[in-house]
Amino acid sequence: MAARRDGRGAGAPTFTEQARRRQLVECTIDLISTQGYPSTSLSAIAERAGLSKAAVLYHFTSKDNLTRAALAHVLEEFTAYVTERVQAAPHPRDAVVAYVRAMVGYQRDNRRHVRVITEMLLDDHGGTRLKTPGSHDTAGRWQALADLLAAGQRDGHFRPFDPTVLSLAVGGAIDGVISHWLAHPDLDLDAAADELVTFTLRAIEADGGPGGAR
Repeated sequence: MAARRDGRGAGAPTFTEQARRRQLVECTIDLISTQGYPSTSLSAIAERAGLSKAAVLYHFTSKDNLTRAALAHVLEEFTAYVTERVQAAPHPRDAVVAYVRAMVGYQRDNRRHVRVITEMLLDDHGGTRLKTPGSHDTAGRWQALADLLAAGQRDGHFRPFDPTVLSLAVGGAIDGVISHWLAHPDLDLDAAADELVTFTLRAIEADGGPGGAR
């Protein structure tokens, strides 16, 4: 029997196998984003990829392994996008602004990925309750903001506050806006990002900040 390519097989996957795994991940993202997680079966993924179910199992061994790989891919792309823009910011204030705008901008431009995250992290009762409490900080999304805020405080740029609480508040505000946008696509996310930036700066700056977005 051929070695399974789910991290337990002998040797690293070949270039061809890596390409096939990427294809299966993309097919899984497409299906979850359009049909929902419960309806995304191995058979459906195999059909979308033009493969047999056995071929899918060779690479991932189970639906759970494959869908987790799809979620991991989405979160890695999301995190890389935000990190790149935050790291390019020259000042703590600019970094926080870049974070907020990147969080909104990525989700605006990658609706498929947003659907995967919500389908896999939220329950089936209206998509408002977390399957696992605390999973909203998957991949350290809000911890990254907390670290930015703490660094700005140490440098004297922000007022005293609890960085964890503020990061959760800002994160919750972003999640709320995105959730509304998913249900009401006519929401202007660019204007919403401006308001979220103003909200965040007024919460963290000693004098309430200038309130304007850079």
